[in-house]
Amino acid sequence: MAKTAKKPTKTRDLFDLPEPAPRRVTGRRAMGKAGSPAEAGYTAKHIEVLEGLEPVRRRPGMYIGGTDEKALHHLFAEVIDNAMDEALAGHASFIEVKMEADGFVTVTDNGRGIPVDPHPKFPKKSALEVIMCTLHSGGKFDSEVYDTSGGLHGVGVSVVNALSERLEVEVARGQTLYAQAFERGKPKTKLTTVGRAPNRRGTSVRFRPDPQIFGANVRFKPLRIFKMARSKAYLFGGVEIRWSCAPELLHGVEGVPVEETFHFPGGLTDFLTSSIHGSTLVHPDIFAGASERKGGHGTVEWAIAWVADADGFVSSYCNTIPTPEGGTHESGLRAALGKGLRDHAERMGQGKRAAAVTSEDVMAGAAAMFSLFMRDPEFQGQTKDRLASADAARIVEQAIRDPFDHWLAGNPNQANKLLEWVIERAEERVRRRQEKEISRKTAVRKLRLPGKLADCTNSAAEGSELFIVEGDSAGGSAKQARARASQAVLPLRGKILNVASAGKDKLAQNQQLADLVQALGCGTGVHYRDE
Repeated sequence: MAKTAKKPTKTRDLFDLPEPAPRRVTGRRAMGKAGSPAEAGYTAKHIEVLEGLEPVRRRPGMYIGGTDEKALHHLFAEVIDNAMDEALAGHASFIEVKMEADGFVTVTDNGRGIPVDPHPKFPKKSALEVIMCTLHSGGKFDSEVYDTSGGLHGVGVSVVNALSERLEVEVARGQTLYAQAFERGKPKTKLTTVGRAPNRRGTSVRFRPDPQIFGANVRFKPLRIFKMARSKAYLFGGVEIRWSCAPELLHGVEGVPVEETFHFPGGLTDFLTSSIHGSTLVHPDIFAGASERKGGHGTVEWAIAWVADADGFVSSYCNTIPTPEGGTHESGLRAALGKGLRDHAERMGQGKRAAAVTSEDVMAGAAAMFSLFMRDPEFQGQTKDRLASADAARIVEQAIRDPFDHWLAGNPNQANKLLEWVIERAEERVRRRQEKEISRKTAVRKLRLPGKLADCTNSAAEGSELFIVEGDSAGGSAKQARARASQAVLPLRGKILNVASAGKDKLAQNQQLADLVQALGCGTGVHYRDE
């Protein structure tokens, strides 16, 4: 009887695994497969290409930071900045600002006037139309035309045109007057020759913001426009600002005249004097001066006083552009004043007492205004609120340090008053830092909490929250949005200290860390507690 042949046994390899049974893919996962309905419904025709000024109208927040009141007034800032650039370049001596009852604002200068001849790249368009209707166009990319300028570093007058219901431009150039009108960023008329203008030169821009962008009740605030225009005259003594406003716009508005002319040869000193009027000063003298540089690049002007009965402030500018969020130029100012005062303390035999003095102590009561002019400044963001140029700190520190040393040496009585006042503030800060604990349950202890802490009404740790935010600007927004009963807000500057590499002494001297420990009430080291 024949034996049945036995099938050889197959040795299974480690990777010889059975194939899984096919699964049916349904629902959303099936949409990702090639040839799926989702893929078929997304083709080249769905890719939009926005041309001209359409991106600005679609997303105004990318260009002016939003559509709120601040963004609205940034339109005026862009236009007057261009006029100021003509004045800074020595081509304009006056700027007229006019607010009309129908919502229009007009800015006129007696500069060179925007070119109106055909543009080489767009022969069928005038240079005026190219500037008004094309992003990233203008005459400030070349330092041969403008040594220092501010208008280039913003979003440009083309964005103002895009976000205006109507914008009208008049150019007096070559003894001829030209005009062109635009609506919502598009030419409404062609460039026309109005006629002869033998005694006139410069550019006039008249515009009204678009209610489709800013809302039906869009209106410029006369007080805000007035202050912006006046500040330009303070920043550059060589220009005269002529202000006029329709009387019907001023009902209920205080401090704004119908007409006024601004011209301040004293510059920032006049500006600071008017700003601190009525305040008690540590010493009566204002430390003011200017460091001139050839071509304007690196020129710094400043005016500083120390206020005894109020917190200090710093108003900084770059190429007449306000920088409310500070920047590298403010770092240079702090370094110059801090180093200068500590060196003066050493010369006066007060080095040991002044060892704990920081730049923050020097600036705590300083009311400072300073203006920097430089080529190609770098700003953070389109609205130019913060200067980021790396060399600005060096320029400002070098410009102010020597004059400050000479001012201290030449005014010994005033310098010693300032030094003693700053040392007392530093010693008080050290005493606060050295307190072992803070009880948040008593009113007496609450007085010793950090000055910038917006505390909550709840006195118990349980149910309370502390929000730590970067900078005073964010702190203000957070305070408005918080639940006051249970949420506290503490603004601190960014990049406080690298605690991994810093020594104990440096940790103990850091004001931001001291404020944080005080706010938490937890103590440090052997005094730490978590209840």
